[in-house]
Amino acid sequence: MADDEQLLREMERLAILASQDILDVARRGIVAERKEDASPVTEADRRAEKTILSGLRRAFPDIACIGEEEASAGVADAATGDAFFLVDPLDGTKEFVCGRPDYTVNIAL
Repeated sequence: MADDEQLLREMERLAILASQDILDVARRGIVAERKEDASPVTEADRRAEKTILSGLRRAFPDIACIGEEEASAGVADAATGDAFFLVDPLDGTKEFVCGRPDYTVNIAL
């Protein structure tokens, strides 16, 4: 496994890239859809998650990744092992859709 500094640098870099995806969608206009559980999901959620998961999987191929949107779609790594990344690319989608700034990008190990 990578050292703590390498992990944190990469997680920060990916969170910043994901935030750029989110802000780009916000500038172009937000359209919300509903997932099966009736919670909202947007292009920003999907783009940010793709950015984060692809980066994590490339940088840390031995660590499983679980993303909220992939899990909602029935896609998930089969075995997580002792350590795994858990990603909520846009926590606070309801606030994001309403134009409020109360949302975050979450990446946990």
